[in-house]
Amino acid sequence: MKTVQITPAYSSDKELRGLYESAFPENEQIPWDDLMCLIDQMSLDFTAYYDNEAFIGFTIVYPRKTFNWFWYFAVSEKLRGKGVGQRILSQLIKKYEGQSIVLDMESPYQAPCPNPAQRKRRHAFYLRNGFRDTKVYRLYGDIEMTIMMLGPGTFTLQDWDDITNELKKFWWPDD
Repeated sequence: MKTVQITPAYSSDKELRGLYESAFPENEQIPWDDLMCLIDQMSLDFTAYYDNEAFIGFTIVYPRKTFNWFWYFAVSEKLRGKGVGQRILSQLIKKYEGQSIVLDMESPYQAPCPNPAQRKRRHAFYLRNGFRDTKVYRLYGDIEMTIMMLGPGTFTLQDWDDITNELKKFWWPDD
């Protein structure tokens, strides 16, 4: 699997942008142009993955001292359920070996919700890969987010507030 580090120079990459905009609900996305600006400002690890020359997915990680925030992870729709996500996640876990990784995902416990089966599959996927449910939950609009963690340490509501306050220093939508 080949990786390419994404920089703002890739802002016109239609495949990359298309996957980003189709894989996440609009209210969970940072507008593409804003995201491209944040790459350098926040030192984001934005990586695209290729099988030979075929684009298969991407990850965006915000590296931090206390933990790495696993921000976005998407696999091309036609490749989902075929082990591609597992390959990407395994490579990412190896890259950050010995460091804690934190992610937030739509809670599999929120009811009602529009995609309960998808949420449960995603939660089980991370559990199988060594992540643990921190039992920390936050609301993002009307979506309950579950915080999961891999590696040493704990994650608290204060950690969530700290990371969202960091993000607000660089970008935050107008309310």
